Amino acid sequence: MYEWLAIAMFVGFFFFLLSGYPVAFSFAGTAILFGVIGLTLGAFDLNRLLLLPNLWFGTMSNFTLLAIPYFVFLGAVLEKTGIAEELLETVGILLGPLRGGMALAIVVVGTLLAATTGVVAATVIVMGMLSLPVMLRYGYDKGLASGIIVATGTLAQVIPPSLVLVVLSDQIGVSVGDLFLGSVIPGIMLSGSYVLYVLVLAFFKPSMAPALPLEVRTIHGMALFWRVVKAVLPPVFLIFAVLGSIFFGVATPTEAGAVGAVGALLLAAIGRKLSWRLLKDSAHSTVNITALVIMILFCSSLFSLVFDALGGKTFITEILVNLPGGWLTFIIVSNVAVFFLGMFLEFIEISFIVIPLFIPAAQALGIDLVWFGVVMGLNLQIAFISPPVGFSLFYLQSVAPKEISTLDIHKSAFPFMAIQLIILLLVVLFPQTVSWLINVSYN
Repeated sequence: MYEWLAIAMFVGFFFFLLSGYPVAFSFAGTAILFGVIGLTLGAFDLNRLLLLPNLWFGTMSNFTLLAIPYFVFLGAVLEKTGIAEELLETVGILLGPLRGGMALAIVVVGTLLAATTGVVAATVIVMGMLSLPVMLRYGYDKGLASGIIVATGTLAQVIPPSLVLVVLSDQIGVSVGDLFLGSVIPGIMLSGSYVLYVLVLAFFKPSMAPALPLEVRTIHGMALFWRVVKAVLPPVFLIFAVLGSIFFGVATPTEAGAVGAVGALLLAAIGRKLSWRLLKDSAHSTVNITALVIMILFCSSLFSLVFDALGGKTFITEILVNLPGGWLTFIIVSNVAVFFLGMFLEFIEISFIVIPLFIPAAQALGIDLVWFGVVMGLNLQIAFISPPVGFSLFYLQSVAPKEISTLDIHKSAFPFMAIQLIILLLVVLFPQTVSWLINVSYN
């Protein structure tokens, strides 16, 4: 009867959000406003608010969410110690003799950083600052140089240990370990497709992706070998410590996050970069991001409670379940919705606003929720580099040299969006890409 009020509440939330009001307060303010309207009309029972303390205490006792500060701290330490910079420079020298070698180095480094930190902004900014001027100096095409950085930097959205997957696991109600396992093969498919694209482009259009000139490659022989050992082994060690402990059943994802955080501090100590300033700055970044996530989660719980009381979730579930075409139409509609929302909102907002609305319908249609979570993660990655407001584009724009215009960066994303869309379609058509590794680990 009052479904129209729930829909108005949803629209009102986006009005607050697009007006520049903070996300958490947009959730809470909309919930309070429409709760009062619903109370006036007799559509909302004030006693429902008694459920909030249990919801909030349940959130704070959620062991899965404890992984968030560990992984954020891990990424902050790696960013501030310069490990990522040394890795990028070393792999660039190693692959420099190949056509497109610098672009290939970005894919390799971006994949390694995604598998150690799970932080998009830091990866895009570091690679943009270090690699983009070098690639332009030695004749790389602007579109390829910009596009490979924004696309590869965004791999942290889907390659574990991804913060996106941690948040999605909580909202969908599935094991974060299963989401991590299920996203490994799609993540490798994405990295491999970027490598293939660069190699094909360098073969047919060598002027767009030349090899680095000989005078730049000044390190050879054993000196290069030891530099590779020093720069590449630390992130490989962290990958094994974090992901290996999960995949081999030694630790839960949360425990593995703690292992990764300690491992990052050990690497900083070995590199003689561990200091109180490093600990303070890393802890400060961690507290800021973690507090933001928890505040949004608390306020979204209030929003969800009022929205559900007004009949919003039931109304939307009925629409999605009764779409013509069954589960396939549902998958198309949900992906289109997340894609367009992803151009304007961060993954945290989408995870807390939209994903919970899809889950009842997905369950009613018999869709595997782990597979659905990986599909949503891939979709969010496409949206993250989509013009006009893809966040990775603005991360790169903030550090791009003056000869790279905003239009250049935005145009550079289109080929990689096409690649990501192809991989998304393959994962939708072949669910085994998600389930195979999970089945192997359980068997």
